[in-house]
Amino acid sequence: MGLPLTCVTLSGCTVDEMLKDAARATAVGADLVEVRLDKLWVLKQQPEPVEKIIPTPNKPRPRPVYIAPEYTPQPMDSVDLDSAIISFKAGIELPVIMTCRSNHQDGYFPGSEDERIEVLTKAIKSGVSWVDLEIDIDSKVRKKLMKLAGKNTSIIASLHSDDSVFSSEEIIQEVEENQSAGEVIKMCFKSTGKNDGLRIFKAAWNFKESEIKTAIMGSGLGGDWSRIHAPLLGQHLVYTTMETGWHLSQEGRINASDLKTAWKLLEYS
Repeated sequence: MGLPLTCVTLSGCTVDEMLKDAARATAVGADLVEVRLDKLWVLKQQPEPVEKIIPTPNKPRPRPVYIAPEYTPQPMDSVDLDSAIISFKAGIELPVIMTCRSNHQDGYFPGSEDERIEVLTKAIKSGVSWVDLEIDIDSKVRKKLMKLAGKNTSIIASLHSDDSVFSSEEIIQEVEENQSAGEVIKMCFKSTGKNDGLRIFKAAWNFKESEIKTAIMGSGLGGDWSRIHAPLLGQHLVYTTMETGWHLSQEGRINASDLKTAWKLLEYS
């Protein structure tokens, strides 16, 4: 059973923070990393940890409660993109996926769509190994970006939905209809529990023997099932993080080292 490629989405909102995370990803044996260019235009504010009193049969006990960080948008001119891309190329050993996620696909880019396309254009012109192009980019614009990428830059064709998980059949249809949109088809859906997780798993299972290269997952409870069992499902690529904490499973994410350990325990590797 072949193992999927493991990609670490780099944490941080500055070039230095992402470069440090890339070094950690390299150390744990990741195959590639994702640079979220859109996060260069935000400031991360981590709330103070709080404790919630949990009633028990004996006595109440405090339990830490995870509070997601807040991201404050910054002006477009606050980032020297050309310099940032040069730093990423010089400072990251692994192949890189460059992504600039729009707000409506759970991203942070504060500018207009034209400005975002310019960011993606610069990423491609830099000769990056991979670029993430959302499926819903204007078709004419997307074709120009694909032509610019040519054979030098491979394309992740992605869809991120904040809506409830589609049916398995709808997910399968989305993948099949967009199979020519990139070398890898990435689908990420909001998952709220085991039923959503099972629908995502079932859809991914459909492509187990397919020539279509997929990365199908959820964000939320049950969303990590298709990541953990990606070798069984024949997925091509799995997104992970170097972050740690119990909150990751609540978000459908998984730590890169924990994923490799799980694959060994499940005898996938």
